[in-house]
Amino acid sequence: MRKFGALTLSTVALGACALKGDVRRVELEVAELREETARADSARAVELSRQVDAILAGQRAVMDSIIVVRRNMVALAGAFRSDHTEIQRQLIQVQELTGQSQRRLTELRVQIQSRALRAQPGVVEGDSGAVVGPLAGQADELYEAALQQLRRGSAVTARTGFQMFIDRYSNHPRTADARFLLGEAWSQANADSAAAAYEAVVTDFPDSPRASLSLFKLGVIAQQDDRLDDARTFYRRVLAGYPGSDEAALAQDRLRSLQR
Repeated sequence: MRKFGALTLSTVALGACALKGDVRRVELEVAELREETARADSARAVELSRQVDAILAGQRAVMDSIIVVRRNMVALAGAFRSDHTEIQRQLIQVQELTGQSQRRLTELRVQIQSRALRAQPGVVEGDSGAVVGPLAGQADELYEAALQQLRRGSAVTARTGFQMFIDRYSNHPRTADARFLLGEAWSQANADSAAAAYEAVVTDFPDSPRASLSLFKLGVIAQQDDRLDDARTFYRRVLAGYPGSDEAALAQDRLRSLQR
């Protein structure tokens, strides 16, 4: 009986030792698992950190590229504006020089014509500027040259030509036309100068076919300047002085619109 009890105690003691050993092994395994997990987590963290750094570096590179592109675009825009301004300035200079050249050519042509007229026998240039003689047709050439300039849109050159024609050939049959066309050449640049030319037609050449149209245009200029009483006066003068003209119907329509 004693032997059996001793054996039982020995068995229990061995079982307890075995149990403690298993627990120890489990603890070691758990510790190793934790270390492996920590190492794996650390490796993943390092990899994630590396990936984040790579993404940030890529973003910085993209931003740097955008800044460079924007800077280049600003520089190009500035250069374009500068070039555009310079081109406009040069175009204006070319236009001014062209206008000056055309005016100078017209002046030289008139001077040459005048000298040729004085040198010809039988040619008389009166005090009023009227020309009589075999070269009187050269006045028509000056008129036609100015008219062509007006049709081409060269109003400055046209004004110069018509004014020269008026100054030198004031008694020419086309003087009334030249005065009217001088007003047309001024119409876009200076309404007062245009009105002065139209008034000269009405005053000096009341029987000219240009008179009714000049009077109507004076009414239009006054209406545009909001001088409505003056406009009505001009339109009524068209009706009274030139009732059968095309401008009379236009003047009547204008008067009706002003009465509303």
